[in-house]
Amino acid sequence: MSVQMMHETVHRRAVLIVLDGAGIGSLPDADRYGDAGSATIPHVASAVGGLRLPTLQRLGIGGIAPIEGVPPATCPLAFFGKAVERSAGKDTTTGHWELMGLVTEVPFPTYPDGFPPDLLGAFERAIGRGTIGNCVASGTEIIDRLGAEHVASGKPIVYTSADSVFQIAAHEGVVPLETLYEYCRIARRLLVPPHEVGRVIARPFLGEPGSFRRTSNRHDFSLVPPGDTVLDLVRGAGLPVTGVGKIGDIFAGRGLDRSLPTKGNVHGMETTLACVAEQPEGLIFVNLVDFDMLYGHRNDPQGYAAALEAFDAWLPALLERLGPGDLLGITADHGTDPCFPGTDHTREYIPVLFYQPGVAGRDLGVLESFADLGATIAAHLGAKVPAHGRNVL
Repeated sequence: MSVQMMHETVHRRAVLIVLDGAGIGSLPDADRYGDAGSATIPHVASAVGGLRLPTLQRLGIGGIAPIEGVPPATCPLAFFGKAVERSAGKDTTTGHWELMGLVTEVPFPTYPDGFPPDLLGAFERAIGRGTIGNCVASGTEIIDRLGAEHVASGKPIVYTSADSVFQIAAHEGVVPLETLYEYCRIARRLLVPPHEVGRVIARPFLGEPGSFRRTSNRHDFSLVPPGDTVLDLVRGAGLPVTGVGKIGDIFAGRGLDRSLPTKGNVHGMETTLACVAEQPEGLIFVNLVDFDMLYGHRNDPQGYAAALEAFDAWLPALLERLGPGDLLGITADHGTDPCFPGTDHTREYIPVLFYQPGVAGRDLGVLESFADLGATIAAHLGAKVPAHGRNVL
């Protein structure tokens, strides 16, 4: 068999896993966002007396930044480095869009004093009922504070955060899920410039006063990306694209052949292994949300550490399923430092690990944009490389 024919039998596949909110140190402009000194993974490691991440350590994560318990690898298995965010903001949408080649120059609007009365009034008229809240709050705090009033009145809770989000919380026994999702679709249609927020988020919960708990039926309604992303370019090259977790929400379904929502990290990791088993080529793009949603926003470094160690323990099962022609990327989309004041995202570098079976790793240094990850994946898959980003391999 000729060398050319042998190469033609090797499938082209990339798996990109986003550890949501797992930043690795504050960016040079973090002071503009009030985030100077944030460092999600290093601070989590220090808070618990050191992390146990043997697989990520062998890949090279300890060479990116000082992480207690995770020394630099002598012979790293992966290419390792960290990337700068060129987009304005520190939002999930801007982070993921930039990973896939879209740089957001103008930040999405935020509402530190709540939404303006005309906008909220239009929303209330459209859904046929009033609302409560309209303030900046964490998701757990606001249902503890306003959940009982919501249950008694039936009025949905509207709130926001330091990020560009319009969030609607409702008890599943008071407002059925499909009704809550329809409220979000109505809000998404109403939120046009200058109020074009990055995401509308359904935040369902259950329980009784004093013991309310959010459920896994969260659903994000993001803006449609304003241009082609690496997802579109990979599909244009004739290869399939699968989104795992909230990827389908973040890209509003654009550029995906299929979207597989998940109910947390464990389900996300199980779904990823299933995708690798059944999809021999193309892109599998994964978001593992628990780091951010359950631990970063709730200032829980112990839970964050346990989630990182659980991911590390699962990682060998993925690595052993990869072969020639495969590229694995592990990264983040922003920081959510649970040891930093507040409960919001933090403006940080993101870690970058690229692993190819049988290829020795090296230090990539500092990448100029999150978009370098998408450009590298596009090049690996033989797709057109986007305007933003470069192939770092």
